[in-house]
Amino acid sequence: MENPKTLGYAQPAEWQPHSACWLAFPSHRDLWLEYLDIVQAEFVALAKAISTSEQLEILVLEETAALAKQLLGDLPVCFHQIPFGDIWMRDMTPIYIKNADGKLGALHFQWNGWGGKYMLEHDDRVAANILQTLDFPTFEFDWVLEGGAIEVDGEGTCLTTKQCLLNPNRNPHLDQEAIESGLKIALGVEKVLWIEEGLLNDHTDGHIDTIARFIAPHTIMCMEPTSEDDPNYQVLKDIASQLETMTDAKGRKIDVVRIPSPNLVLDDEDEIMPASYLNFYISNDSVIIPIYGSPNDELAVQAIAKHFPNRKAIGLSAKHILLGGGAFHCITCHQPQ
Repeated sequence: MENPKTLGYAQPAEWQPHSACWLAFPSHRDLWLEYLDIVQAEFVALAKAISTSEQLEILVLEETAALAKQLLGDLPVCFHQIPFGDIWMRDMTPIYIKNADGKLGALHFQWNGWGGKYMLEHDDRVAANILQTLDFPTFEFDWVLEGGAIEVDGEGTCLTTKQCLLNPNRNPHLDQEAIESGLKIALGVEKVLWIEEGLLNDHTDGHIDTIARFIAPHTIMCMEPTSEDDPNYQVLKDIASQLETMTDAKGRKIDVVRIPSPNLVLDDEDEIMPASYLNFYISNDSVIIPIYGSPNDELAVQAIAKHFPNRKAIGLSAKHILLGGGAFHCITCHQPQ
């Protein structure tokens, strides 16, 4: 049977060239309450940083389209009036793949609101509606997968977490072997690496894009607590230890790069937030890093910058976006070139 892998498709690494970035303009006052204006400001700052090297494809609602155009209209942007429930585009959009001839394709998985926790109206149709605007071969899958749950190196290796992909709230009918087989077929990879679990209070059940990121072939960045008040102190230590035992699809030992964690970050009600510097977006000319008002913000930006010598490292506030459960990587989806 033909599938992406047999047809020579694979998901490129994020540092490979993009033609565009997909986002959704924050619009729902009932979700963001009094924070909507500042969330929009954080979104605009991110969009401006991405726009220096990528086309922006931004979903807008009819009631906020004029405001979005006022704030973003001077940028290289195409607005799409496509309904959406909220802005977490990494998880709702198609996942893009590419073959050896440079032809793009798209993967369309099932959607169940992060295990049934947040079933917002329209989110289950975002991917299909985006695909109607694109002339790509599309591969449909009958199981649940969110884009933030997977990381690839573009050389045959996929990184994910057991807490998310083996969670009975996603695909209770599939065991680890079946999930691995599905990932290999869909993403064109040869090996799947498994981290056990993610951050405290993470709505996504441990999405990999908050705890470990490929930054180059056989090189994975993770966070290191710099204070014992870090609510993820032991989890972060365990993640680094797990990565140090791993090899990639080509048999190379994983190089583990550690950066500081934000340590303890609280919201206005003193609840622990799942803050992560690893939820950065790698654009064509920059790596755009979420910061949270932590003493470690600048240290983290500098540490990440060392590993992206050909890109500008930009730290931008994401603390109010994080009130919704994620940061920059969660609200973006790159379209490969």
